[in-house]
Amino acid sequence: MTKARDEAEVVLFTDGACSGNPGPGGWAYILRHPGSGRETKDSGCEPVSTNNRMELTAVVQGLQQLKRPTVVELVTDSVYVGTGLSEWLPRWKQQGWKRKEKGKLVPVKNEDLWRELDRLAANHTIRFSHVAGHSGHAENEECDRLAVEAYKEFQRNGQ
Repeated sequence: MTKARDEAEVVLFTDGACSGNPGPGGWAYILRHPGSGRETKDSGCEPVSTNNRMELTAVVQGLQQLKRPTVVELVTDSVYVGTGLSEWLPRWKQQGWKRKEKGKLVPVKNEDLWRELDRLAANHTIRFSHVAGHSGHAENEECDRLAVEAYKEFQRNGQ
């Protein structure tokens, strides 16, 4: 991950949510282009997931919308995603997608999503901004609402 000094071309707000951990999960993003005011948002769910998988999925889904190299400000309440991108990912790659646990190398959890996030992030300059969850941050609250609604709709439909 590269620290950007440039002004963000887009701001990507993300959140994930789970009913149980594991359990039905939802993800959501808001992708905003400050220059034009254009905004897109999307959400989805998985029948069985974890909160961390949903947090990662939201970022992956948002970055997949970008069609050219872009300076992105990623705004999330997930320390897992932010620390993973800025600190853990380079080490995991050096260690063959393994992390240290109790002195031994073990497979990285959510490796499939981390690999996809790494692939997507390589095309962009990403600046990570952490916001506290459920603290009144408008876009974070909206992403949370969309993510929760996504898995609740799945549950209502009896799937």
